[in-house]
Amino acid sequence: MTDPVALAAMALDAAVGWPDALYRRVGHPVGTFAGIIETCERHWNQPWRAEPTRRMLGVLTVLILLVTAGSITFTLQALCVSTLGPWSWIALAALAWPALAQRSLYDHVRPIAVALEAGDIAAARNAVSMICGRDTRDLDGPALARAGIESLAESFCDGIAAPLFWLIVGGLPGVWIYKAINTADSLIGHREPRWRAFGWAAARTDDVLNLLPARIGAVMICLAGRGGWTTMWRDHARHASPNAGWTEAAMAGVLHLRLAGPVSYDGQVHAKAWIGDDRADASAADVRRAMVVYVRACLLLGAMAAVLSLRG
Repeated sequence: MTDPVALAAMALDAAVGWPDALYRRVGHPVGTFAGIIETCERHWNQPWRAEPTRRMLGVLTVLILLVTAGSITFTLQALCVSTLGPWSWIALAALAWPALAQRSLYDHVRPIAVALEAGDIAAARNAVSMICGRDTRDLDGPALARAGIESLAESFCDGIAAPLFWLIVGGLPGVWIYKAINTADSLIGHREPRWRAFGWAAARTDDVLNLLPARIGAVMICLAGRGGWTTMWRDHARHASPNAGWTEAAMAGVLHLRLAGPVSYDGQVHAKAWIGDDRADASAADVRRAMVVYVRACLLLGAMAAVLSLRG
């Protein structure tokens, strides 16, 4: 899709995000996907089922998401093109806009910096808990700052770079199919016994869909931060995800920080490897620096979308 759809969708998202008032009234489109996933999980992921059966039913869940998201958005796209002609890009941009999360991610990370600057550790812990699933009760200032930066770097891929990539490649169906799979990965694509078999297909599909966007996103972070290349190449594989490590390692290199490391989820400590070999004492100033890099990287993605729209 080389019309200005992607650029216009990015501009809309950057300008207004997904307003709270709109969310309270109509929710968000990913809520539909979450409802489908939760219904399938409730009926098909019972512990008494054999693991191969649960894996097969997880594959079926992914197929249902693909068909639902693809058929609805393909129909909407065709309808817009047939009725609006050369002006269809305006409607398509409005329909793609909720799939992006530039403004939302910025607005969720900023309170971490504000709280740390004020020395309000309780508020910082609450802000971190809103964007990641780790235990925050015992985290100190540097650990909270690292958590915010890590979430910002990882979510730059699945919240901005990947949706934009699939919007450009596959139009409206492409971006919403991606969001459906990414939602499934976030809900069921885990390695704990309950999810391992049923969420296998969601996790693996999400990995495939993020392969190129994660690497593009990492390059954008390095360009935006004018560095980080060595850390990105050396440390991206230290992350458990084949994709998230790219943007996180790029951000660690740009900021000259150590990110990741041991972290606690649901009271259990996970011995994650460190990414980066510089200082670990991150601060509110580092969160602010990460946000500047993030904004620049988003602008670079917008420039890419603009170039592609001009070529169209």
